[in-house]
Amino acid sequence: MSRIIHFEIHVNDIENAKKFYGEVFGWTYQDYSEYAGMPYFGVVTGSDEEPGINGALMKRQGPAPEPGQALNGYVCTIGVADYDATEQKILQQGGKVALPKYALPGMAWQGYYLDTDGNIFGIHQPDQNAK
Repeated sequence: MSRIIHFEIHVNDIENAKKFYGEVFGWTYQDYSEYAGMPYFGVVTGSDEEPGINGALMKRQGPAPEPGQALNGYVCTIGVADYDATEQKILQQGGKVALPKYALPGMAWQGYYLDTDGNIFGIHQPDQNAK
């Protein structure tokens, strides 16, 4: 069985994206631009002792997603401890609601957002009392 081991978020404004994801989720970055031959920043999403993967922010190589278009790629969902506080950070940093918070009954709270570059991502807070 093969597992996902890396993700890439394509953006027009890397510095703005670094600020957005850093402020909202606490991600840190490593500059791999020299190796990639383009603006490319490795994303560290957390400790290696915790479940999850790391990825990268990279310079977009084509047009940005259009509002309302169908998805044409993967959507990453990020686990959070406090859904409402995370949503507030997302909105304060210029993100937008794509699909509001909803319950996965008996399991979690889920919702989807657009980052400052129009990329969609989810957030997920486990909660057995969600309904």
